[in-house]
Amino acid sequence: MRRKLPGDAPPSAAGVAGSGHASSASAPSEADLAQLSTAIAAGEDLGPFVRRAFACGRPEPLLASLRAAARDREAEIEELCRAHFHDFIRAVDDLRSLLADADALKGSLSASHSALLSSAAPLLASLESFLAARSLAGNLSSALASSRRCVRLLALAARANAHLHGGNHGLYLTLRAVDAIDRDLASGPEPLPLPTLRRMLLSVVPAVRAHAEREISREFSDWMVSIRAASRHLGQVAIGRSAAARQRQEELRSKHRPLEECITLDDDGVGDLDDFAAAAATADAADGAAAASFDLTPLYRAMHIHQTLALGERFKKYYLENRKLQLTSDFDVIAATPFLESHQVFFSQIAGFFIVEDRVFRTGGGLTSRPDVDALWDAAVGKMVSVMEDNFSRMQTANHLLLITDYAALLSATMRRYGYPVGMLLDVLTKHRDKYHDLLLADCRRQVAEALAADKFDQMLMRKEYEYSMNVLAFGIQSSDITPAFPYVAPFSCTVPDICRIVRSFIEDSVSFMAHGGGGDTYAAVKKYLGRILSEVVDASIQKLVDTGSGLSVSQAMQVSANMSVMERACEFFTRHAAQLCGVPLRAVERGRRDFPLRKSRDAAEALLLRLLCAKADEFMRQSDGVNWMADDPPPGGNEYANEVIIYLETLTSTAQQILPLPVLRRVLVAVLAHISERIVELFLNDSVKRFNANAVTGIDTDLKMFEAFADGMSNLFVDSDQESAKNDMKAALVEARQLVNLLMSNSPETFLNPVIREKSYNKLDYRKVAIISEKFRDTSESYFSTFGTRGARQNPKKKSLDTLIKRLREAS
Repeated sequence: MRRKLPGDAPPSAAGVAGSGHASSASAPSEADLAQLSTAIAAGEDLGPFVRRAFACGRPEPLLASLRAAARDREAEIEELCRAHFHDFIRAVDDLRSLLADADALKGSLSASHSALLSSAAPLLASLESFLAARSLAGNLSSALASSRRCVRLLALAARANAHLHGGNHGLYLTLRAVDAIDRDLASGPEPLPLPTLRRMLLSVVPAVRAHAEREISREFSDWMVSIRAASRHLGQVAIGRSAAARQRQEELRSKHRPLEECITLDDDGVGDLDDFAAAAATADAADGAAAASFDLTPLYRAMHIHQTLALGERFKKYYLENRKLQLTSDFDVIAATPFLESHQVFFSQIAGFFIVEDRVFRTGGGLTSRPDVDALWDAAVGKMVSVMEDNFSRMQTANHLLLITDYAALLSATMRRYGYPVGMLLDVLTKHRDKYHDLLLADCRRQVAEALAADKFDQMLMRKEYEYSMNVLAFGIQSSDITPAFPYVAPFSCTVPDICRIVRSFIEDSVSFMAHGGGGDTYAAVKKYLGRILSEVVDASIQKLVDTGSGLSVSQAMQVSANMSVMERACEFFTRHAAQLCGVPLRAVERGRRDFPLRKSRDAAEALLLRLLCAKADEFMRQSDGVNWMADDPPPGGNEYANEVIIYLETLTSTAQQILPLPVLRRVLVAVLAHISERIVELFLNDSVKRFNANAVTGIDTDLKMFEAFADGMSNLFVDSDQESAKNDMKAALVEARQLVNLLMSNSPETFLNPVIREKSYNKLDYRKVAIISEKFRDTSESYFSTFGTRGARQNPKKKSLDTLIKRLREAS
């Protein structure tokens, strides 16, 4: 805008007209002009108008409108300037007056500015250096933080790699390092600045976890194979410890047996054995506390690794399934070999399996549960029960049954210590108790028969003290506590110690079966089966030998009878031995003693000996055919048969009193003398003897006196208290023959008819026999030729009495 001077002329009309003509020629529409004017007046943005004009391709009307608006404004400005012209001039003058001050101020400011610039230049340089250093420090801090993060991640990766190279022992540490890497990558404040490293770590972390799972699974599989192989040895060791514990209990029991005998027993015979029970309990506790020699570290590591990988439940299921498969395959141990050969391996494998399971259950941190272990044990017990019942039903050898039963009992004891129920196993053993003893009795019957068949029934000779201890003292059959001189001839044959060994072995086997697998009252059951072997085996076998013993000689029969007397002491030993093995006080056993269980065979042996002696006596008595029944003179030294019998009896007695007990010898001698008495009476009754005289009777009387003298001599063998009784018994054995001879030698035979006299002196005579014998008795004066010389003489009173006796006896018959 230029200042309008007073001399200036206003614009010409022609210019104005020309301008109006041009405006009118290019003027926009009234509406557009109104809108544009409104926008300019309001100070709004004219951009929409410009864009619309150019969009329509007609900017000229807009330019024209803008120029018109500008001219209107110029006109307004000119009017305003005219109105304020003088004020403006004054303002310009004021400004010109101020110009000099402004220049001075400008110079002063310029100088101050120059001074300020000169003084602030070092500060600006320092500020710029500080800002540059600050920016560099920030960059370095960010770089260092990123580097530390990368270094930490790389260190974790290096550590994980080192643990991986260290084997499976470092898998857990590897997974911890990998988890730390994973957490850093996932929860970091910003992404890792090295994309390559980030990509590498993101790909390596899953790979390491997969590798750890594979490696720990491989190690677990190897452990499953090794623990199966180790379970057999582990079971054998555990069962061996149970056997050792049982042995210790038996040793403790044997040490306490002398103490038991000193304890005051009550009416039931039960002693105070608390100390023994405590010792046994202590032994069991010490054995149960022994650590098992097997390593579960691989299992625990596998479980821990799987839990770290969040696969704990899957691993538990995998472990249980594999153990079930292993148990099933363990059952197949007995499929390829006989049960007798494989039962120890079978039981040991199962025992080791469940010992491992018990340890896993108690220390595995929940890897297995009690229902899982119980289910496995129930399956194993069911299999063992079916296998044992099947094999027991087909077994025919007691030793085989005992071997399996004993090992099964040890298995039960072992498993009971680990808390497993074993009732079903013990029920199977109890169920087959009778069969075992039947098989054992059959074996013993065969052994006893072989021992009897091999025995020659001669007295046993022992040359050394150990033989005496082994065959006599071991069974308590010694007759004296004094050790004899050696060589020692025993009063029994070798059958006695052989049978004792058989019965003792039976008792020990029975006690072993009953105590460890038979259940119930051990001593009562053992005593029952002891009675069976003594009665059904020993007694029956000896009785069978005696009944069929036609080939036995008198000395052998005597030895059999002597053996039976020794066996009576042996039976007492058997009872005591069974009680000791069962832990029963001996006082209670002695209080309940029974009769001799071998009395049938003892009586049969004595009967056989008696038969053979009587047969031998009959053999000598048959020589009585040489007796002169009508002798003119009585034989001065008795008849020959009597001398032979006496010599034989004396020889026999000298041997018998060394081996036969005195009561047995007494019974045998009494019976033999009674038989001789009967045979003497039968001599008079013999049909071959038609008549005899007084000289023959005197000879028989001499024979009887010899037998009576022998009886008196034998009675001296017995103790004083029984001597008189034995003497009376032996004389009573000859009483029939003595009464007959006394009657024949009596001067008044008819006194036999007197009841009082007959009861007193002839009570053993049968009147029918007396009648027959009296018919044959004739005095020497009644010989065929003596009647001529004695005709008319007085009749003999004895003959008259004898005739009266014969007549009265005929009438009575």
